[in-house]
Amino acid sequence: MALAAQESAEHAKPNLPADLPAWAYGYDNIVETTRADTPDSDARGGKDDGTLRHIPDSTRSFTLTQIRDNSGPADWFPNDHPKMPDIVAHGRKPDVTACSFCHYPNGKGRPVNTNLAGLPYSYIMQQFAEFKSGARSSSDTRKSNTNIMIGFAKSMSDEEMKASAEYFSSMKWTPWIRVVETDMVPKTKIANGIFLRVPGDEKEPIGNRIIETPEDVERMEVLRDPRSGFIAYVPTGSIKKGQSLVMTGGEGKTIQCAICHGSDLMGLGPVPGLAGRSPSYLVRQLYDMKHGRRTGEWASLMIPVVVKLTPNDMLAIAAYLASRDVSSAAPTSAKN
Repeated sequence: MALAAQESAEHAKPNLPADLPAWAYGYDNIVETTRADTPDSDARGGKDDGTLRHIPDSTRSFTLTQIRDNSGPADWFPNDHPKMPDIVAHGRKPDVTACSFCHYPNGKGRPVNTNLAGLPYSYIMQQFAEFKSGARSSSDTRKSNTNIMIGFAKSMSDEEMKASAEYFSSMKWTPWIRVVETDMVPKTKIANGIFLRVPGDEKEPIGNRIIETPEDVERMEVLRDPRSGFIAYVPTGSIKKGQSLVMTGGEGKTIQCAICHGSDLMGLGPVPGLAGRSPSYLVRQLYDMKHGRRTGEWASLMIPVVVKLTPNDMLAIAAYLASRDVSSAAPTSAKN
């Protein structure tokens, strides 16, 4: 019996690339099996006791059950964003979760998914098409929300996709991630795909990782506060190295990002902005493109960009891009 159980456990271990930057996909390593993700996990506040919860500067109150409702999650600041289309506010049972549940009503999202606010309308629509066609997947097969998004794209109507793309592209991208260079980071645990700081002052070496963690763990993970952003701890020296790769191409290692993404790296026409975006997400996309997990319409243009990059190069590029100031950026047109 014990031998059979061991063989079953070994069989369940994922078969992943040896150089996979597991931290970018929400894992500590490449051998850990898939973790259960439950709405009432301890990290999300545990069982709902019916208590009304509050966050700073909001006049609204919600129970944990209301906050966790993926068909109508809590909207703490309805005046912070345009009126949400029904697909964004409520989804469509039983096939589609409310877009605002994962990406927040303001489109800023979390490292485990993506920041949608201010992305070009045509780019968002293209991603729906690529999820639907199979041109976009994940190098880490444990990342279940990629498969969930594929399912949503296959279930959504053209009108629902257009409504959500118009909504998120209409909002300006504003600062959400604070980048800090360091050799040592606060001790964290991964819960629901996100690095969460544990109580106390214990620290650990950052190594070759980016640790993207909430500014306030309870306000983000338990209360889903859309005004409480993230800290991205990056290795010392990575921003300077990333700047060289982004701005000069690193002597032939890659191609200058500004050529396609704009001189301010805030996007150019249908090409998405990179400045100030989640570094974990950016590393995932670079790695997925290099390894053939993103093969959509424009992927061929990215092959020369990523083919020579190592995971550490990708880390540096993402650290620099995330550190870029977006406070004075102009809003993107909804139909850009």
